[in-house]
Formats: sequence, structure tokens, C-alpha cells
Amino acid sequence: MDWKNILPQLYRGRIDSRFVPAQGKLAVGASKFGGRPDVPADFVWPVFETDTREDDQVKERPLAFLAQFDCAQLAPLDPEGLLPKEGVLSFFYELESQRWGYDPKDAGCARVFWFEGPLAPAEFPAELEEDFRLPEMAAQLSGATDAPDFQDACPALEYPWTANDYRIFDQARRELGMDYPANRSQLLGWPDIIQNNMTLQCELISRGYYLGGSWEKIPLEERSALRTPSVRDWQLLFQLDTVENGDFELMFGDCGRIYFYIRREDLAQRRFDRVWLIQQCS
Repeated sequence: MDWKNILPQLYRGRIDSRFVPAQGKLAVGASKFGGRPDVPADFVWPVFETDTREDDQVKERPLAFLAQFDCAQLAPLDPEGLLPKEGVLSFFYELESQRWGYDPKDAGCARVFWFEGPLAPAEFPAELEEDFRLPEMAAQLSGATDAPDFQDACPALEYPWTANDYRIFDQARRELGMDYPANRSQLLGWPDIIQNNMTLQCELISRGYYLGGSWEKIPLEERSALRTPSVRDWQLLFQLDTVENGDFELMFGDCGRIYFYIRREDLAQRRFDRVWLIQQCS
């Protein structure tokens, strides 16, 4: 496989997001991490019913507000026009349980909202613990070109991978100037994979499969048939890496990331209620 010539055919645009201390008060609807989300008057704060390691009681727990993005600010950085051009895109996740997304029952542990119209800062629900009221930081956004990791590139091309191919792929990717960042949060593009391809996981879970153990119960024929279509159908919406600022650190697992995925058709129809979250770590 001539990866150096083939990889550019798979390039996608991504939007990098770097979170930095805010200089003064941020405007309503500004792109940011943490703080209070800007929401419409009828907003109902999302909750997820679960237990945790520290509290084995199953109960409704408020999701933490992670970040929001001004869609008008994103538009010039989104050459495919995948995202809305107006409004605010907001991301929430239940931080106390930090579900991994391999169980269909994880549905609702992460939510994405697209708000239009007048917005105002929401009040935190009383049940949301102080540790999950994240400090506000401004988002610095920039556009870039992205190449897939090996585990996304092979199914996208219907190509069987081998260890030797990976070494050739890795060299080609670096020669093309596509880095493997230690830390990167982004919208769109290809994910920075820590473990394995996630699109097949999203597709299988959407069909009701539990992936927390062996995959032997899932028919091999079904897995094989869905692998390539899943890469084409499921799009990374948002990847959030470790966020640090002074004494504050938000890390997922052991130097991990969370990934919000959505089917391309759902993204086009603005069905952000259909996102699926996956967590990976070292």
C-alpha cells in the first residue's frame, strides 16, 4: 500500500480548540470551556441515572457542562459546512461516573445541544457538586487538515491491516507532516485514537450490543460487514483531551480522551440528541 499517496485522499478538515484563561468577562454565547453554559429560557439541565464507585446509589446525577462553541465562529474553519452556521453548540458529560460508552445503557451520560435565539447563563443545579462546576476558560480556535490513524484508514479503504503495514503507514503519515499530538481537543476531523477504531463500536452499540466483554457473541459476519460503512457513516463531532490550568486538571481515565460521535446524516439534520460518547485511555 502506497500510504504516502493514498492518505491525502482521506484528509478531513478539523478545528483545533485550545483552552486558555479568559481575559475579562466572556460574552454570552462565546466559545469556551467550563463556567456556566449559555442557554435558552426553557432549558432543562440534563441528568443521567447511575451509580458511581464512591456512591453505589443509583440516582439522577446532573451532567457537567464541558464546553460550548459559537457556530458563527466555527463556520469559516469548517470547509465541508458540516456544522450549523449560527447558534451555540454545547457539550455535557456526567463526570462522577465517567461512563465509557461500551454499554447501550450509557445512553444519556453525554449530551449535545444546539441552541438558537436569545441565551443567558444558566444557574448550576444544586445537586451538581462543586468539583464538577468547571472553571471558565476561553477557547482559541484554529483550522487544520487531518489524516486518519491507521485503525480508521484501513477500514475506510477496505484494506486488511498488518503490523508491518502499520510501520510503513506511520512513516508515511509523519513524512506528510501529520503529527501525533500528546494533547489535542478538536471538533470534526479524524480522532486521535488511543486504543482502537471507535466507529464500529458506535454502530454495534446503536444496534443494542454490549461491548464491555468479549465480542465473540457478535457474529463475525456482522462485524465485518459493518466495519467499512461505520467509518463512512459516523463522524467525530468533538474530542476533548486533558484540560489543565494552574491547579485545575480535568483528565479522563489515565491520560485519556472522550469522543463525541454522530452519524453524518444526523449531523446534517441537526439531530444532536443522537450523539454517542466513547472514552479511551492508556
